[in-house]
Amino acid sequence: MFLAPAISFPGLGIGEINLGQTLPFTIFGKEIYWYGVIIAFGFLLAALYGFHRCREFGLKSDTVVDGILYAVPAAIVGARLYYVIFNWSLYRDNPISALYIWNGGLAIYGGIIGAVLGLLLYTKTHRQKLTPLLDLAALGLLIGQFIGRWGNFINREAYGAQITGNFFLRMGLTVNGETTYYHPTFLYESVWNLAGFVLIHILSKSRRRKYDGQVFLWYVAWYGLGRVWIEGLRTDSLYLFGTGIRVSQLLAAVSFLAAVGVMLYIGIVKKPSPEKMLVNQVAAEERKKQENTEDSDTQTI
Repeated sequence: MFLAPAISFPGLGIGEINLGQTLPFTIFGKEIYWYGVIIAFGFLLAALYGFHRCREFGLKSDTVVDGILYAVPAAIVGARLYYVIFNWSLYRDNPISALYIWNGGLAIYGGIIGAVLGLLLYTKTHRQKLTPLLDLAALGLLIGQFIGRWGNFINREAYGAQITGNFFLRMGLTVNGETTYYHPTFLYESVWNLAGFVLIHILSKSRRRKYDGQVFLWYVAWYGLGRVWIEGLRTDSLYLFGTGIRVSQLLAAVSFLAAVGVMLYIGIVKKPSPEKMLVNQVAAEERKKQENTEDSDTQTI
């Protein structure tokens, strides 16, 4: 159980908030933390969104369920593995402790990589098309990320460097009556992800979507762009094997450039046809079946 210090946002007119402990309740003696509750809520909301919009991407709800069953475990493994690899000094003397996931230590980029690999495995073994699933997953990730970051708020973690001026978004942490101000980087990322979700949700419902995988590329570019500057403000970054390079900042920059490069290549060189999108192929097949049914009924009459 962690007793959280009081938190405030004086620039926003929000005084001290004291949520107390991060352990809200127990179930059959099992401790349930607010962080886990918030993550679970974000996942549930993302899943409901996916079920609501799956047909717009040419997918069936059963396909979404199967994809989730592959992606979620892979995401957890990826998030933990990413954290352990770049924090190996914490586990070197007792490697088995790397499995103690309940003690904390997950990294979102590892989770994203794991989820993509999980979906890749699913589509390869079930002969499904990967890119429409990635498009839908990208929107779900943005939902989960902008909600999940509030778990960092509860835990008073993932904040940035100390602020000495009167920056309007400064976050105060009060311990024993003494307040220190920091960049609330968890808030920055939550707002950035929310804005990205709203923008990409709108774009994905418009005629701007020209090919499967485009929404996922929008997500990679948007999240990478935001993470580059947000990661630079954090004080708890993972570093690239003893160097001064923040691994998530580097990955964010590379992924942003790669996504933009791929989008430019597809748009300029490939010039994709929307008719090849899975949702349009499914619609064409349904129209053909309907026409065949109508022709059969006419011949019967």
